[in-house]
Amino acid sequence: MRARSNSTIAVCRVIAALVAFASSAAVAHASFPASIFAPHSTPAHQEHQLALFVLGISALIFLGVSILLIYAIVKFRARPNDDTEPPQVFGSLQIELSWTIIPILIIVVLFLGTARVLFSVQDAKKPATALDVVVIGHQFWWEFRYPQYNVVAANELHVPVHTQAAPRPTFMKLTSADVIHSFWVPQLNGKTDLLPNRVNEMWIDPETPGVYVGQCAQFCGAQHAKMLLRVSVDTAEDFDKWIKNQQRAQAELAEPHVAMASMANAGSQSGDAIDAIDARRGQIVFEQQACINCHAVAGTVANGRYGPDLTHLMSRETLGAGAMANTQENLLAWIADPNTFKPGCLMPAMHLNERQNAQITAYLLSLK
Repeated sequence: MRARSNSTIAVCRVIAALVAFASSAAVAHASFPASIFAPHSTPAHQEHQLALFVLGISALIFLGVSILLIYAIVKFRARPNDDTEPPQVFGSLQIELSWTIIPILIIVVLFLGTARVLFSVQDAKKPATALDVVVIGHQFWWEFRYPQYNVVAANELHVPVHTQAAPRPTFMKLTSADVIHSFWVPQLNGKTDLLPNRVNEMWIDPETPGVYVGQCAQFCGAQHAKMLLRVSVDTAEDFDKWIKNQQRAQAELAEPHVAMASMANAGSQSGDAIDAIDARRGQIVFEQQACINCHAVAGTVANGRYGPDLTHLMSRETLGAGAMANTQENLLAWIADPNTFKPGCLMPAMHLNERQNAQITAYLLSLK
């Protein structure tokens, strides 16, 4: 009797520990910036509810199987001095029906629940107030085009907040410029693949202003892990301000000392500190190098499309698709050798001298 009690208690403790671990993991993950347990958009809410529904059914299956297993272990365990074979059951219609009908019902319920969410998300009607965004995946960065405003951004997607009083969801068309990528911001929607020569679609309607992080969820090359993205959900006023700033072309720097950037730590090849670098001279150096073959700066001769648009580089919080913070020191180091921070990225080191790197950095710092 004691052996039976001890075995039952041990199995129950294991089940309780697993349930407690699952609950604590769900609570902990809910506080993570890229958690599926903290939805902030209609598609994410629906997918979250479906996930909990499937998890609940799975828990019931686990609980039912565990109870039957404990019952079999306890009732049919070997007794001391008992070598007889237990009674055998052959051709039980009840057992056959139970393990056939119950799984079929479970599969039908899961199918109907999943189909309801799929149709609700994929067949959502696009309102006239929706924001259109074209998302293009590159190795290893993101390009965002706003056709309604003639704006191009990189790595950081800005969208307006969606409210019942002023509904404005964001509808996105996604494609790839090279290999397969996948757009995934867990708190806003499930992942959607970006395929070459194909356009997929998805939508979000963020209900709370803030910054939501995600990344490429499809292995796309050496720097897949650092192909991060940020979705900045702005109030209607802030989004309008951001759009107006992005629509401003970068004017030619007319005066030789319009923008000055202190580069006390840069130093020249002789070791002397460079106290101030002329941004106008930096623009000339930028345009004389191969930079303009890959990057665009609106209002200048730079019209490249292979790399990110740099027109408003300093309005972004990160460099290299989230590889590091967008600071003066990091920008200078990135220009000197991008592979130091993102090995395998397609931007080569230009092998310029320290003064040229400092001049280009001063110019880029003026692109706001």
